[in-house]
Amino acid sequence: MKIGITEQKQARCDQTDESMNENYGSRVRFYDRNSLEDMDWPNTGDGRYARAYLEPLMLQGTRGFMINVSTNLLIARIDDLVLPLTVNEAEYENSYVCSPYTHYVRYAKQELILLQKPLLEKGLSALLSVVGWGMRHSQINKVVHVNNWLFSTNLYPAMSGEQAVCLLAAVKERYPEHAVVFRSLCPGLHSDLTEELKQAGCQLIPSRQIYLYQPNDPNFGNAKSRWLLKRDYELLAKHGYEFVSEANLTEEDIPRIAELYKLLYLEKYSYNNPQFSEQFIATAKASGALALYGLRKEGRLDAVMGYFCRNGVMTTPLFGYDTALPQSIGLYRMLSACLIRQARENGHLLHESAGAAQFKRNRGAVPNFEYSAVYERHLPMSRRWCWLLLERLLNRMGVPLMRRMKL
Repeated sequence: MKIGITEQKQARCDQTDESMNENYGSRVRFYDRNSLEDMDWPNTGDGRYARAYLEPLMLQGTRGFMINVSTNLLIARIDDLVLPLTVNEAEYENSYVCSPYTHYVRYAKQELILLQKPLLEKGLSALLSVVGWGMRHSQINKVVHVNNWLFSTNLYPAMSGEQAVCLLAAVKERYPEHAVVFRSLCPGLHSDLTEELKQAGCQLIPSRQIYLYQPNDPNFGNAKSRWLLKRDYELLAKHGYEFVSEANLTEEDIPRIAELYKLLYLEKYSYNNPQFSEQFIATAKASGALALYGLRKEGRLDAVMGYFCRNGVMTTPLFGYDTALPQSIGLYRMLSACLIRQARENGHLLHESAGAAQFKRNRGAVPNFEYSAVYERHLPMSRRWCWLLLERLLNRMGVPLMRRMKL
């Protein structure tokens, strides 16, 4: 019976492969830095945003903007959608945004401390070391990421599952020796994409537990969460902070913004996060790629956030505060309350990424899981086994553990 089911699934995937290769035709076009001048950018909000954000990175290279991101950045256009592709060969020291090895081994080892179970941490660390050795030998970083904006969370445009499958086929044909990965897929937000990519033969591999706020939902949170948010916001007046918009952030603030991000996301969390440079922040500010806001007191900027929105969803890849100031001031609480207020005013669902689980739950966030859809069926088994192992281990062990530990 099991063999029969496997054969049926294999036949179904083979048929999907054939239909993908027949149907995508000329709908998908690729552009690198040398052909960028031939790019016909769509005259849409997403098209204008993509151009403002991607052109500088493609023309000047990613390392000047994100110090620990080395990748070949291209653009794929399908219909009126513009999506960035990142192509890698190895680059095992890269940030996790384009290195599966960093995500599933190097970063995962650092996160084990959250379990607060020394024996379990030691055992899992040893397992990760063994698996990591095998991953390097199977070239797990020889990969193309689709829709990779090089942020912790990749927001998706209004893209259909059929368009995603066309992209998959085109990328697979262009890069036949690479695994193809769609990061940051959440079934609650991308049901059509995840289902169509799964039917096309992709493995859905869990990446992290995330938190979603829907502040405009009348059923959002409860009395306690609303009271906590109100109390957090009132801390601004209590401690004399002003919530300032981008118009009040100057060029002189850029080094401080970079420092505040570094203090939180790199020094407190992990240097495996994207290491944004001052050049990145200046470019994002000038182009509008990120909406920047901060908390200022007596002329000094002590906290900052930068968000962007797409297809009704908002996320904050840049977030930081002065960790040297007393925790009792509540900078994180103030900044989070301001972020939720911005989401409410914009009418967006807020994707709060991972981390600070209990804090976010207490304020009404709903946990969900994020996946990477990985297509590896065209590769030899010596390259495939690591993806198949990750899918099995994380779905059977990782997800239940994260649910139980409420990470």
